[in-house]
Amino acid sequence: MTENTPLHSANNSSAVQGFHGENFSRRFSVAPMMDWTTSHFRYLARQLSRHALLYTEMVTTGALIHGDTERFLRHEPAEYPLALQLGGSDAGELAHCAKLAEQFGFDEVNLNVGCPSDRVQNNMIGACLMGHPDKVAEGVRAMIEATSLPVTVKHRIGIDGRESWDDLCEFIEKVAAAGCRTFIVHARIAILEGLSPKENRDVPPLKYDWVYALKQKYPELEIIINGGIKAFDECNEHLRHTDGVMLGREAYNNPWLLASVDSTFFGSPESPLTRHDALRAMYPFIQSELERGVYLTHISRHLLGLFHGQPGGRQFRRYISENAHKSGAGLEVIQTALEKVREPEAAVIAEA
Repeated sequence: MTENTPLHSANNSSAVQGFHGENFSRRFSVAPMMDWTTSHFRYLARQLSRHALLYTEMVTTGALIHGDTERFLRHEPAEYPLALQLGGSDAGELAHCAKLAEQFGFDEVNLNVGCPSDRVQNNMIGACLMGHPDKVAEGVRAMIEATSLPVTVKHRIGIDGRESWDDLCEFIEKVAAAGCRTFIVHARIAILEGLSPKENRDVPPLKYDWVYALKQKYPELEIIINGGIKAFDECNEHLRHTDGVMLGREAYNNPWLLASVDSTFFGSPESPLTRHDALRAMYPFIQSELERGVYLTHISRHLLGLFHGQPGGRQFRRYISENAHKSGAGLEVIQTALEKVREPEAAVIAEA
C-alpha cells in the first residue's frame, strides 16, 4: 500500500456513507475527542447520520512524521465526510501533515488550538497557541499552501492572561489573514495553570454571546459553535446566530441522537432506522477489524451508549463489559448482548 492510498477495507464498500469532497456541510459536526472519536465510533456515527461531519482524534505532527503514519490515518470510506485534526505548531511539519491528509482521502484538515493538557502545552500544541497568534497564522498559511483541502482551526475564546475580547479578535484576524475561513469556537477560555483538562471542559463559564458576536463582527467567516451543547433545541438557537454547531460528549455518550440529525438539520426524510439496525449494519466492519487483529474491547467500548436510557440497555452494557475483554472474544459477544434488548416491533424514529 502506497502513501498516497486512502486506507480502508474493500469488504465494507456497501456500508452507509456520507458526503465526500466538496459536498459536505459543517452545519452539524461531532467534535474530535481523544480516545473517543476513533474509527470504531465514527463508523457507528455514520450509520446514524449521513450528513454529520466527523473528526478524528487529535494526531500530533510528530506522530505522523516519525510514527506509524498508516495506523494513525487509517479510516473507512463509510466515515466520510471526515476531518483530520492535527496537533502541532511547526509550519513545515503542519504543511507536510496537511499533504498527508489530502493523500489519505480526508475532507478537511483542522488545527487544534484548544487542548489545555500539560503534555501538549510542553510541545507547543493546543490552547497555549492562542497566546501566539502569529505562529498559528504561519502554520495555517503553510497548510493552505500545501493542500487543496479546507484548513480550519478549532480554538477557545481565550487563555489565562489573554482572555479579553480584543485578544480574541486579534487571534481571529491574524489567522483569517493567513487564509483560514472557518473557525470552530469552544465558548470557554482555557485555564492553563491550575485546572485539569477535565475541569477545563466544565469550570470556565460558557460565553456563547462571544461566539455570536464573532459572527456579527466577521460575517464573511464561517463560525461554528462548540461547548456544553446537549440538546437539539439548543442547537437550533445557536444556529440562529452561527453557521454550525459541534457536539462532543453528548454525541458520544448518547449516539442515538445522531439518528435525528439528518432530518432535523438537513431536511432529509426521517429514517426508519432502529438501534438494532444500526448495530447489525456494523457486523461486517466489526468482523473485518477482528480479523485484522483488533481486540473486541477496543471496538465494543464505543458501542456502550447506543441503548442509553432504553429497557435492556443496562444488560446490554453489562454483558459487553463482562465478556468483550476475554481471550478470543468475537462478534458473538455483540450479538448476544443485542439479544438482551427487546427489538421494537416496528421501526421507531429517533428521538432527539
